Amino acid sequence: MKNPIHPAAASSQAFQIAEIRPIERLFEDDEGRDRLEKALSRYPEKRAALLPMLGYAQERNGWVSDESMEQIAGALDLTPAYVRSVATFYTMYNKHPVGRHFIQVCTCISCHLHEADEVFERFLAETGTRAGEVSEDGKYTVIEAECLGACGFATAVQVNDRYFENVTPDQIPAILDELD
Repeated sequence: MKNPIHPAAASSQAFQIAEIRPIERLFEDDEGRDRLEKALSRYPEKRAALLPMLGYAQERNGWVSDESMEQIAGALDLTPAYVRSVATFYTMYNKHPVGRHFIQVCTCISCHLHEADEVFERFLAETGTRAGEVSEDGKYTVIEAECLGACGFATAVQVNDRYFENVTPDQIPAILDELD
């Protein structure tokens, strides 16, 4: 299946493609060179392509590794420290491997008042994980999110690029069934 996302788009989530295609060297194949070239063509300075290239690394590998950050630094004439500082600033970049279904449960005040802690704990129990860990089968990672921007529909849960609103603990088995 051809990737429906424009090659120069900054995909921030690995799950936006049908299958993660890990690669050790990001820019050694035609796809990598094409993405780099198109991203560079969109900006007046090379460093402006940093976020799209971090997104590409995550799209290809499922997360942004130290090796990927070094390759991006080289391609954009930046220091690895600068690339790392940007990657670690943004929460949208996973700095370690995550499960195929990345589950974020909002636990801010609005959601907290609507059973967010119970929803979070139920997700952990149902997936057999601890917060931030990948399940044994590689399918799930569950984390608390600072805010998912859906305060009017608490409790908000984001699974990959899909939002679920007004989530209660009893709905979690059905949500997980939809993912498989």
